[in-house]
Amino acid sequence: MNRSTLAVVAALMLMPASGAAQETAPEIESIRREQLRADLFFLAGDAMRGRLTDTPENSMAAEYIKSRFERLGLKPMGTGGSYFQEYELSTATLGAGNRFEITSRDGSVSMQTGEGVYPLRFSASGQASGPLVFAGFGIASPSRGHDDYKDVDLAGKVVLVMDHEPGERDPDSVFDGLVTAEAARNLRKALAAQDRGAVAVLFVSDIHNHPEPGDFERATARYWPSSPRRIERYTLATWVNRVRIPTLQVSPEIAEMLLEPTGRSFADLAAAAEATGGVEPLAIPDWEISVTTAVNRHVVPDRNVVALLEGSDPALADEWVIISAHYDHNGADGDRILNGADDNGSGIVALIEIAEAYARAAEKGVRPRRSVLFAAWNSEERGLLGAWAYTEDPLNPLDRTVAVLNMDMVGRNEEVPTGEGRRFRGLEPQTSKSNNNSVNIMGYTYSPDLRRTIETSNADIGLKLKMTYDNNPSQLLRRSDQWPFLQNGVPAVFVHTGLHPDYHTENDVPDRINYEKMEKIARMVFQTSWTLAQAEGRPRFGRRATMF
Repeated sequence: MNRSTLAVVAALMLMPASGAAQETAPEIESIRREQLRADLFFLAGDAMRGRLTDTPENSMAAEYIKSRFERLGLKPMGTGGSYFQEYELSTATLGAGNRFEITSRDGSVSMQTGEGVYPLRFSASGQASGPLVFAGFGIASPSRGHDDYKDVDLAGKVVLVMDHEPGERDPDSVFDGLVTAEAARNLRKALAAQDRGAVAVLFVSDIHNHPEPGDFERATARYWPSSPRRIERYTLATWVNRVRIPTLQVSPEIAEMLLEPTGRSFADLAAAAEATGGVEPLAIPDWEISVTTAVNRHVVPDRNVVALLEGSDPALADEWVIISAHYDHNGADGDRILNGADDNGSGIVALIEIAEAYARAAEKGVRPRRSVLFAAWNSEERGLLGAWAYTEDPLNPLDRTVAVLNMDMVGRNEEVPTGEGRRFRGLEPQTSKSNNNSVNIMGYTYSPDLRRTIETSNADIGLKLKMTYDNNPSQLLRRSDQWPFLQNGVPAVFVHTGLHPDYHTENDVPDRINYEKMEKIARMVFQTSWTLAQAEGRPRFGRRATMF
């Protein structure tokens, strides 16, 4: 069988089971703008006070979603037979006694927090000492052919690495083009060094691409403020608990001093670290580094809301299509309420309406062949933490997850004013009116099969599908809950109507939503999910880049 024949067969396998024409999803007309509007005025009303993580209102939103799933007769898939998938977040406070000491034959110098060094929030508490090694960006990513450690044994060493990644302004970079790769996350770099025996990791800004301001003391005060923040900095407890060594940030000036024995400047070594495939770790003679870190970790319970409609085909029911949205937002600052109607009340009410359409069809004896999981993620605004928690402990193996259709901000028109600065970085100026019928699809380059299924499902709905942001400095691709699934090789898309001036402000309210378009988007997602759940085959994951 030649390649062209194989391509035709693969395409046919992705067609619905009924034959050449797409099977219309049952009860699709039951998804109506009036119901979307009614739900959204409650979920994004002032009484919910912005649904911030670890607040009573966030918990109330979860209970509301759970009650809707329960009333629809969907199967609870959470912890202990509940509708809640429980997991833990972690926050950090600075302890006492943090020290950083550099020793050479000529003596030693000791520094406290803020004096060119501070511990990172994910650092373990403890003491460590050893000789110093410089390892470029500190990235080990076999799938990209990049290794800054080259199988070097780092046992007993303190490793100095840079923030960020090589080629970050190169659209053809193996590190996901213009989108920051997951492998460049500092916590993952720390784990890579730890796995190779390092006793501590020092991070420094990549001055080759990111010149830092000179006031490191001020940067320390921002990182470890003396007064509590309105919104705490969270990470996933599962991740933090894996870090067993001290990790610290040092200033470029400290890095320059540490690298002086090599005879090369920090700027020179930073530029050299751009080398394709990584660098050879460079031992730094003369220095012995000793660190003491005291970082107090605090556990915060968190939860997703999850419910299943079981598939009808015994051979396929253990394969799942996931439809998702996040229900948290950014809370309230006194009387200033960040309602989060578009972000992401819109996605949640669309999720509920789609779940209801499936339940109505099931009541009439019509179920999809595969199972469908309805997932309301929490703590997306805090770093996609609910979705990451799911991928760490999936309710069904990820290799049996057919696709993820994630809705985040599906209620407005993309609007990018001219000269609005960093909020709209990388986005072309455009008017709301020009996007009245448009929706962005991201993740399309990771699975051409899934892209074609979406396009087919939209044919009778008539939205303008924009597929332009998978390789864009806006970082939109990695800014919602499909990202963790893409990093684990699962076909996944981000359905998103775009940023607008009300994004993350008190003006993101229910009466500014385009309900007519949101109805069409919910129907398109429902139709796509139904087609995926019915098809003989499943979409392939077509990109090389994964987290590991």
